[in-house]
Amino acid sequence: MNEQDARDAVRAAIGKVAPDVELAEVDEDARLRQDLELDSLDFLRLVETIDAATGVDIPERDYPEVATVKGLIGYLAAHG
Repeated sequence: MNEQDARDAVRAAIGKVAPDVELAEVDEDARLRQDLELDSLDFLRLVETIDAATGVDIPERDYPEVATVKGLIGYLAAHG
């Protein structure tokens, strides 16, 4: 998966999990839990949504790597 595909997948997943987030205004340095205000269940739903859409499983030990939008995009590009 290239970086643009990963970016599209992340934006689509955020749109499903947090429809009230204005995607056009989301900075890639935004922290998922703090800046986008995803609670722990929303974060888990985001990870599950990405897994279902891309086939990329994100194990719990890698959650610190995907704490930001940019980190999640990079993770998907590297593992997808």
